[in-house]
Amino acid sequence: MAVKILIVTGDAAESLEVLYPYQRLREEGYEVHIAAPAVKKLRFVVHDFEEGFDTYTEKPGYTWPADIAFADVDPAEYAAVVVPGGRAPEYLRNDPEVRRILAAFAGDDKPIAQICHGPLITAASGGLGGRQVTAYPALEPDMLAAGAGFRDAEAVVDGTLVSARAWPDHPAWMREFLTVLRGKAPLA
Repeated sequence: MAVKILIVTGDAAESLEVLYPYQRLREEGYEVHIAAPAVKKLRFVVHDFEEGFDTYTEKPGYTWPADIAFADVDPAEYAAVVVPGGRAPEYLRNDPEVRRILAAFAGDDKPIAQICHGPLITAASGGLGGRQVTAYPALEPDMLAAGAGFRDAEAVVDGTLVSARAWPDHPAWMREFLTVLRGKAPLA
């Protein structure tokens, strides 16, 4: 029986922050499902850093099908969850089903990988109090308001919670997450 990993995301998620962990985890041998508000074709975006801009820019990205709707997710079926960034977390954090999912993973001490704006969802589910995290640097006040300690680093590991700032940190983020994942949910 395959070990299953869940990615929670939606429209306007950052393309690389969804597809890099999706492909990397499949490469390791995990079965990966993408959950969204509804089963449909999701439209991702590309956030880039360009000279002369005070913040990142946004362009249309890839499309990808969601496998399962949040309402149909049973967190007990999954060993871990990945929470990508982009703009999707800004509205997904208001969805009671995604908060239910994240609260279950945090409550069961299952591995959670979050990146960029993804921690907004974990914060809304009550999963950051007393934890050490990183996120997109502009979210430091949000992380502190959620009761977390904030570190500006490529990857921050606090028990089973692994966070990163943005897609340039993918190698460090996935390396640390896979270390946690292999310890908590090893493949046969």
